[in-house]
Amino acid sequence: MNSNRTSTIATDRYPSRVEDVPSRQERKDPVVYREWTTDSPLTEDQSSSYERDGYLFLEQFFSEKELSDWKKELSRLQEAYRDQETAHVIREPASREVRSVFAVHEHNDLFRALSRHPKLQAITSFLLGSETYIHQSRINFKPGFTGKEFYWHSDFETWHVEDGMPRMRALSCSIALSDNYAYNGPLMVIPGSHKTFISCVGKTPDDHFKESLRKQEYGVPDHDSLRSMAEEKGIHMPVGKAGSVLLFDCNLMHGSSSNISPFPRSNVFLVYNSVDNRLVQPYSGQNPRPEFIATRSL
Repeated sequence: MNSNRTSTIATDRYPSRVEDVPSRQERKDPVVYREWTTDSPLTEDQSSSYERDGYLFLEQFFSEKELSDWKKELSRLQEAYRDQETAHVIREPASREVRSVFAVHEHNDLFRALSRHPKLQAITSFLLGSETYIHQSRINFKPGFTGKEFYWHSDFETWHVEDGMPRMRALSCSIALSDNYAYNGPLMVIPGSHKTFISCVGKTPDDHFKESLRKQEYGVPDHDSLRSMAEEKGIHMPVGKAGSVLLFDCNLMHGSSSNISPFPRSNVFLVYNSVDNRLVQPYSGQNPRPEFIATRSL
């Protein structure tokens, strides 16, 4: 192991996948990095709610005209990638169905413009206290009847261990391109869980991303930690019409069930990271994941 990797791991503030048993520790970073003022892009109540719960649900954030363009592009991409093999398109573990399309802010003009939307940039810069950049973007398809689950996890745990994200200074923006109901596999979150870091067990296999993007088995919390956290804090299910936006902290525990309803659920995920929180060598000591999963070159 070279000296740079040794130095990075030695200063790890959130070690994970290094012990035989999981552990819990308090968050060492702020949640909202900028003090609220009357000029802030969120109300004082919204800012306080995000700090307390780790997420904020904004209904009717985008117009029907904007949604119409994105939905058409969504359908076009799903059809275009149905039989096309490319690294940034992830398929379901047991079928050829498209599960996710990554790096849409790089490969698609329409979604690149969405990632730079002034309203989104104003909010993310306020919450993260600096200019931001897209760490990761993707479209998640969850078709009716066959859409598979995304197991409980903290994004930060993976981004920290496998990508080298130093601090909890990033957030996800999930934009609903279809109506989200309680029965079509919407995102579930554990409010307040962002203030506790749960370490995971099991050494990360090399090239773990090749399987984890289809079905994650490493970097997932243990059942006892999940149970105690859910019993203490509950589980919320923010659902609403297409055009709603869910903002959530990088360390918020979340997941979604499979979709056996007839109604598809598709969302655009944009992950904003502070420019002061750029990636270093992965804390696992392994090679970084590909650029389409974790942006390293700004």
